[in-house]
Amino acid sequence: MTLPAPSIDTWVGVADEPLPAASVDAWVRGPDCGAVVTFTGMVRDHAEGRAGVTALSYEAYEEHATSRIADVVAEARRRWPAVRRVAAVHRIGDLAVGDDAVIVAVASPHRGEAFAAAEYVIDTVKETVPIWKRETWADGQSWGVDAHAIREVGVREDASR
Repeated sequence: MTLPAPSIDTWVGVADEPLPAASVDAWVRGPDCGAVVTFTGMVRDHAEGRAGVTALSYEAYEEHATSRIADVVAEARRRWPAVRRVAAVHRIGDLAVGDDAVIVAVASPHRGEAFAAAEYVIDTVKETVPIWKRETWADGQSWGVDAHAIREVGVREDASR
């Protein structure tokens, strides 16, 4: 599946092809923004207690995952109204070490809102979007060791954010 096209100010979705990092960076920029904060999550060669990770495979129910990511972005906009453009895109399928797994980019007139919103978006995507990770390493494969229950967007134990 191909990544959906961006709207005027939001680009969300999942794709089973390499994420277009340069296109996300170019799209998120605007003349009214002095700050762009980008987070790129990449496949690394280890996980907690597990050395030698060689690959990851992500699975998701595309429509539900995309809808949830859009909810996360909407909540970020509610919390930081100065934010202009936001991209939050996630890769699914088989990935190798070094591949981009997720990209979040936020543009805002000032850096404070951009940093806060970007951190919120990546943390909340990981906590609320049903995307499952299967790790492969030298001795086998298993679902990711950092799995957790999925919570609703906007509901958080730590109410400080």
